Amino acid sequence: MDAFKPQLVGNDDRRRPTRDEALEAVRTLIAWAGDNPERPGLVDTPRRVVDAYDEWFSGYGQDPARDLSRVFEDVTGYDDMVVLRHVEVESHCEHHMAPFLGQATVAYIPGDKVVGISKLARVVEIFSRRLQSQETLTNQIVEAIETALEPRGVAVLIEAEHQCMTTRGVNHRHVSTVTNRFTGAFKEDPRLVDRFLKLAHQA
Repeated sequence: MDAFKPQLVGNDDRRRPTRDEALEAVRTLIAWAGDNPERPGLVDTPRRVVDAYDEWFSGYGQDPARDLSRVFEDVTGYDDMVVLRHVEVESHCEHHMAPFLGQATVAYIPGDKVVGISKLARVVEIFSRRLQSQETLTNQIVEAIETALEPRGVAVLIEAEHQCMTTRGVNHRHVSTVTNRFTGAFKEDPRLVDRFLKLAHQA
């Protein structure tokens, strides 16, 4: 798919702007900031920004269900949690389009299906490369795993620093936002949650 080909946005009938329109929008923002978009140091900036946006928001063109569709149904009796720790989160908040950076811990307790562990990391990456709140990101990861794997339970913990808070506004640095969600067996058994949190915070 051409990332800059005009297309529908989301579920409505709005046309996605062309690459040329995106370039012009960046030039407008540079001029609005008070600088000259035609000066040597900035003349190539619109292209770089649009290329960066194509990478940062590539999740809109990817389907996490596809990555989770290749499952294995022989779990050979394994009935404990599968945990991925230290999964990098690089996303942008929907309020200021500023980055938030951190790590996720993702776990599930298999039912009849398991999936390659790299696919769980891909789900985090795909949803991260979209605009949303950290709370929404946490929910999206959980729901994708639940839908695809039908596990006995899912647990997701995300801890991240939001640049919209550290570089503007209150300017409080090194403040982390923590979100989590538990379903199924995790929600029913506090001991599983305790084990998950201990694993998540191990160095």
